[in-house]
Amino acid sequence: MHRLFGPYRSVFAIQGSRALFAVALLARVPGTAKGMLLTLHVVLDQHRGYGAAGIVAMALTLGFALGSPLAGRLVDRHGLRPVLVVTGVAEFLYWLVTPSLSYPVLVGATFLGGLVSVPVFPVIRQAVAAHVPGELRRQAFALDSMIVELAYMVGPAVAVVAVTGLHTASPSMYAIATLTLGSVAGMWPLGRILTRHHSPAGTDPRAQKRAKLPRGTWLNPRLVLVLAMCTAANLTLSGTEVSVVASLRQHGQTQWAGLTIIAWCAFSLVGGFWHGSTARPRRLPVLMLLLGLGTIPVGVIGGLGWQWIALALIPAGFVCAPTIASTAEAISAAVPASARGQAMGLQAAALTLGGSLGAPLAGSVIDRFSPAWGFAVAGVIGTVLALLALGHERWTRAHADPARTPIATAPAQADAVQANAVQADPEPRICAKS
Repeated sequence: MHRLFGPYRSVFAIQGSRALFAVALLARVPGTAKGMLLTLHVVLDQHRGYGAAGIVAMALTLGFALGSPLAGRLVDRHGLRPVLVVTGVAEFLYWLVTPSLSYPVLVGATFLGGLVSVPVFPVIRQAVAAHVPGELRRQAFALDSMIVELAYMVGPAVAVVAVTGLHTASPSMYAIATLTLGSVAGMWPLGRILTRHHSPAGTDPRAQKRAKLPRGTWLNPRLVLVLAMCTAANLTLSGTEVSVVASLRQHGQTQWAGLTIIAWCAFSLVGGFWHGSTARPRRLPVLMLLLGLGTIPVGVIGGLGWQWIALALIPAGFVCAPTIASTAEAISAAVPASARGQAMGLQAAALTLGGSLGAPLAGSVIDRFSPAWGFAVAGVIGTVLALLALGHERWTRAHADPARTPIATAPAQADAVQANAVQADPEPRICAKS
């Protein structure tokens, strides 16, 4: 038991860790309900179809994908708290006025609302990277990925219950506006963590600002490939979700969709726990390969019934949380502390892009062929990206500087790489990792 829980006890033993992870859960739950609330508002309150609701959801997704890197850059330059004030007020006002907007205005306002939304997900990951030392960062990001799973299990379900019970989405939107301010309040203390990380004692903040590394020094092909795997991972997951529903509907078992997806999330939670506790974690490209290969055959097995779909999802589900956690770990290890906000914003944008592409891609394949092909296409895309990453690792080892490390290098190795980079980056760092 100590081998399983010992690494997590070490994370929670760090002063402030329990509060950080509590905020990570509570601040994320409202964000996971936003898309569902907007869908139900368009369908129930505005009496439009699901296609119209999909356009609104796409507007939110595009706004968030563009706004996350911008918010991360502002956090790096000006600190967390000014960004929280601006985005918190803007998003609060958006949810207050949304129930009264006509559909065409709603689409434009939702894009702007996504653009200025509170950057909860990237800021939490940035705070985890700043708060937890390198040797425990894998366990910390595994915890964070499990928290994300829990938030997505709670948020949309609560939104559906609230809206269907009240027969309108408006009160829930006002509740989201209030909870947004609550998220800002909960994240406010994280500003101290990021400030300590960027401005250790004895360091002049103005000198730190001048010492920022140009984007081209850290936004390199290796990082771009990690971001591509972020996109592929979430594309695979969102494509799988649509394919599960379509497969169950084809066999007249739609009523079991919720239970099947909850089981899938449970497998991911178990995998996330394993990823943080094992002494021999798999590298990001290997996890991505397992996710892709595990998704491809689900549709064939799923023709036997919903129980078989749930069982078939075990291999891919088991590596869901580890894959997302490893992307955050790889990104935090690959960039200097002064650019971590931008990098985590790019990760959030990549994940958002993958989620927005996966569902319509799988849906179009399902409409043309069958649900089994939806699983296959989503899995093949993830598999191809993983093979490209593995090929890049082999090419790097054969041709590049021996000092360079492969994608998703171990945290201790990543710390050594960043320690060697201090001469090029005069900004001091506490520690060097989703």
